Amino acid sequence: MSEEKYEIIAPTHSDMDITDEESVRNYLESTRPDIVIHCAAMSNVAECEQNLEKSWKVNVIGTENVVKAAKDIQAKCICCSSDQVYCGVETSDPNREDTFIYPTNVYGKEKLCTEKSCLKIYEDSIHLRLSWMYDANDEKRMDFIKQLKACHSFSPMDQRGITDVWEVVQNMELLFDVPGGVYNFGSPNNKSMYDTVVEIFERKGYDTSQVRKLENASFRNLTMSQEKLNRYGIKFTDTVEAVLRVWQ
Repeated sequence: MSEEKYEIIAPTHSDMDITDEESVRNYLESTRPDIVIHCAAMSNVAECEQNLEKSWKVNVIGTENVVKAAKDIQAKCICCSSDQVYCGVETSDPNREDTFIYPTNVYGKEKLCTEKSCLKIYEDSIHLRLSWMYDANDEKRMDFIKQLKACHSFSPMDQRGITDVWEVVQNMELLFDVPGGVYNFGSPNNKSMYDTVVEIFERKGYDTSQVRKLENASFRNLTMSQEKLNRYGIKFTDTVEAVLRVWQ
């Protein structure tokens, strides 16, 4: 997506407070966008655990407010959910959108609750279960690429996909004609974090002994099946391949 093809409106908090239903309704009615992409969230998992009231107000009430207002003006509404809804799954298979899930952290519980409530409000709304993302060009934000360079410790028990944020942006446009529902939306990866980093180091010709293994780690499987998304012609690059493409 680009400003050359679309007129992009990006409201600030002072323009529109998502926790205030009237503020959201007034802003969307005055601007009347064709497509609403709702990215705002309180996404720090630990912070959500520590501030339950604020987290619920932002992540659940705020999203419901956006979806209600988008429905009122009949705009396409795309909301950002999270792979954290899969936190608590005990199997190692890639998680499907219809996998029975029972999130064990507050953020995951809120995202799952929001998916369900918002689809009742507006059945044509889209909810994207996003993975951990990185931007190879962002030198400030601590993400997966920065952790690779710093040789952090990585868990052999943590399975998840990690996605280039610009691939998310590129694929977002392909959703405009996709029916409402929940979609896994991120790079596939069938390896643990530790094994993922080892393979990246091997393929770049780096010394794999630099990769440290996180000891006493708990099992977690946030991997996401791409089957549903692929049916609509939308694909993400495998985590390892995507990282090798951008990590210089």
